[in-house]
This record gives sequence, C-alpha cells and structure tokens, in this order.
Amino acid sequence: MDTPHPRRWWALGALAVALLAFGLDVTILNVALPTLAVDLRASTSDLQWFANAYTLVLAAGLLPAGLLGDKFGPKRLLIGGLVVFGVASVACAYAGTAELLIAARALLGVGGALMVPLSMSVLNTLFPGPERSRAIAVWSAALAIGIPLGPVVGGWLLDNFWWGSVFLINVPLVVAGVVALSVLLPALPGRGELRMDWPGIGLSSAGLVALTYGLVEAGESGWSSASAVVPMAVGVVLLAGFGLWLRRSRHPLVNLALFRSAGFAWGAVLATLASFALMGAMFVLPQFFQAVGGADALGTGLRLLPIVGGLLVGVQIADRIRPLLGAKHVVAAGFVLMAAGLVLGTGTQAGDGYGFVAIWVSVIGLGLGFSLPPAMDVAMGALSPESGGVGSGLLQSMRQVGGTLGVAIMGTVLSAGYRATVDVTGLAPRAAEAVRDSAASGAGVAEATGAPDLLASVRESFVHGMSGTLWVCAGFAVAGFVLTVLFVPQRPEDVSEAESEHDYVAR
Repeated sequence: MDTPHPRRWWALGALAVALLAFGLDVTILNVALPTLAVDLRASTSDLQWFANAYTLVLAAGLLPAGLLGDKFGPKRLLIGGLVVFGVASVACAYAGTAELLIAARALLGVGGALMVPLSMSVLNTLFPGPERSRAIAVWSAALAIGIPLGPVVGGWLLDNFWWGSVFLINVPLVVAGVVALSVLLPALPGRGELRMDWPGIGLSSAGLVALTYGLVEAGESGWSSASAVVPMAVGVVLLAGFGLWLRRSRHPLVNLALFRSAGFAWGAVLATLASFALMGAMFVLPQFFQAVGGADALGTGLRLLPIVGGLLVGVQIADRIRPLLGAKHVVAAGFVLMAAGLVLGTGTQAGDGYGFVAIWVSVIGLGLGFSLPPAMDVAMGALSPESGGVGSGLLQSMRQVGGTLGVAIMGTVLSAGYRATVDVTGLAPRAAEAVRDSAASGAGVAEATGAPDLLASVRESFVHGMSGTLWVCAGFAVAGFVLTVLFVPQRPEDVSEAESEHDYVAR
C-alpha cells in the first residue's frame, strides 16, 4: 500500500473496540468462578477447564490464523473471528452444564486466535513505519485496559444480573466492532498462492498446546508433578520437531530467516519478557488486594487501574521521546522503570495503605508503556506486509507462552514463600492444610475461627511470598534491559531503510 489509507485511524478505533472484548474476557471469568461452581455444580477440575479450554485453543490457533490471514486477506477472517467470538460468548452465557461451557470457551478461543494476530498484521499494512509505533501503542492499550476492567465490570454484573451476563457483555462490543470494521477497514489483499504447511501447523499447534498445558499445570500442581513435566516435555519435543521441519520444508509455516533479523528476534524476546512481567504482576496483585486488603472483585479491579493508567501515560511519553532517542533507549528505559517499580514493591508491608501500592504499581505500568509497544514495533518492522499474519501469530504465540510461564513461575515462588512462613501452630491437620493451601483459604479459616493472630500471620506470609515474586520479576526486567542494550537496533528495520532512502535521495 503506497499511500496510507485515509481512514486508517478510524479503522484502528474499530479494532480497539473489538479488542476490548478480548481483553475483558481475560479476567472477567475469574469473578464468576465461585458462582459457576454452585449454579453449574462444577468441580475444581471443571473450573480449571473453563480457563484452560480457552487458553489452549488460543495457543494452538495463533500461527494457523496468521497464515490464513496472509493467504486470504485479513479483513474477512478478522470479522469472522469477531463473529465467532460473539456467538461463543452467547453460547457461554446460556450453557446449562459445565461440559457445554467448556465447549463454548474452546470456541471462544478460536475467535480470539483469529482476532489477535490478524488485528496486529493489519497495523503493519495500514500504517507506515513512523506511524506504526503509535498504532501499536493504541492496539496494546486496547488489549491491556480490559484486564483490570474485567473484575470491575464482572463484579457489577454479578451484583445486578445472573452469571451469564459476564459473557453477554462481549456481544455489543462485537457487534460494534463488526459493523465498524466492515465499513472502515479496507479489503487488504491476500496471497492466494501461499500453500498450507499442514505438518508445520500440526507440530506447532500440538507443541504449543502441550507446553502451555504443562505450564498451567506447573502453576497448579508444582513443577515436579507428572501432569506438568510430561506435557512440557512433549511440547518441547514437538516444537523442536517443528523447528527441524521448517529447515527442510519447501513451503514452511514460518520463514526461519525472520530470526536472522535482530529486530524481529530481539523485539519478540523483549515483548515476551514484558508480557512475563505483566502477567506475573497481574497474577499476584489481585490475590494481594483480596487476601491482605480484604477487597471484593469490584474493589480489586478498581485497585488494578493504576497499572493501566501508568501504561497509558508511558505510551504517550514514549511516543513523544522516541523520535529523539530511538526505540532502543526507550525500551531500555522501560525495563529500568519496571525493575524500579518491582523493587519498590518488595518493600510492601501487610499494614501499608493502598497509596504506597498504587505508586509502585503505576511505575510498573509506566515501564510497560515504555517497553512493550516499542519492542513489538521493532519486531513488526522486520515483517513484510505479505507475511504480517504469520509473523504476528509467531510474536503473539511467544507472548502467550511468556505470560503463561510468568504465571506458573510466580505461582510457584509465591506459594513457596507463603508456605515457608505461615504459622499453623495449634491448628487441626485439615485446617492447617487449608491455611497452607492459599492465603485466601487461610484468611477464611482465620475469620471462621476468630483467630486474629492467624489472620495476621496469613497476611504477613503472603506479603513475604509476594516480595519474592517481585524480586524474580525484577530480575527478568534487568535481563530485559541488558538484552536491549546489547542487541536491539536503534530503530525498526523498515524505518531505518526509509530514512536511508530519504538521505540518499536528498543527496
């Protein structure tokens, strides 16, 4: 596309509306789980699969969805993904059994797998290099803002309506997105001659599903459990086989030459590290607000808003200083800010008010605004418009695994720190095990038995475990800073090439 499309910013607004539904769904389900357990008579395994069915299908579908977008053009598939997401949301709302809800959640994952990579590949086509960074910032903010809004909106809906309303909230957003994209998004051409790499699709999808499932199980059951180790090992073997297949295939699903580009390789790695930190923080903070602060779902969502507020401010500042400093320095500054916020958070005490927490949470959000969109922009700058779908799918697959890994590692560190320090002296064996199981259970036992000393121990032990998780996150942020300084190019490749051509013409 030689001339930028005149309605590209309006099209981006339509994408943002559509992606808000996706972002909401990431966290809104968590609010409804206690109600679903009662109304659908769902077991603990059922509750886990309400989340896992969606996550695993999403992981499996990202790369194939990107290839389909490159082959047939992204507009129809993107709108189709939105329609699937809307239909699946209605199916979730009216599912009468746990099995039907699991199936509907899997269908929801199909819609999400089409929406995320194709919406990002559209940005690479519609927006020239210098504009793309701002477009990706808007895209990232649209996804991120739904995460804290999920508990806020879900809590209000559950207080006023039945549990199905937490899924039906997606429908008006989907309808608005379909109508707006149909009108505003140009019909971008595909490459009909592309061949489907069925072995590559099978190996990558199965490998990502197995690895993601193993990571989820590691967070639930521990890293040494067979239910975690076996699928992770299978996933690694399948993905290694996928890599070998790509070397010999005449029409590979992913062009390995992408990884010879420093921009794509390191931009993708750093975006994955930033996603690791984001999902790790989003895993720990809700539990902190509920177990230590006593907040309900609505209050938890409101307390998470500073991380998105910091991200939105960071995006604006980064967009203004990036032309002067370049992507490398902005991303490096973002990881420094993230590390600073995380280290500041390690000083949190059980008796601290929300004000102190809001400060360091905002600093983390600010760092994410500096680092995540520019890192993704550097990666996208290495992609041609013709391969934007698969490249975006690969980038999102890496972020998905990074976020899942973040939750698994943070869950392990948090649990170990909490269990090591919580005082269960004098409790009956069953009560002691419940207290050690989680801070939420421990607080419930303390309140049921009227034991203020136990409640204080639970809260202090949770904060101790949270401090350990924040130190781990800070370590990854420091690694991100080092990798940025050593390997990330100053600007995305397409922007640097355009500047070089401009200088040549000027001479």
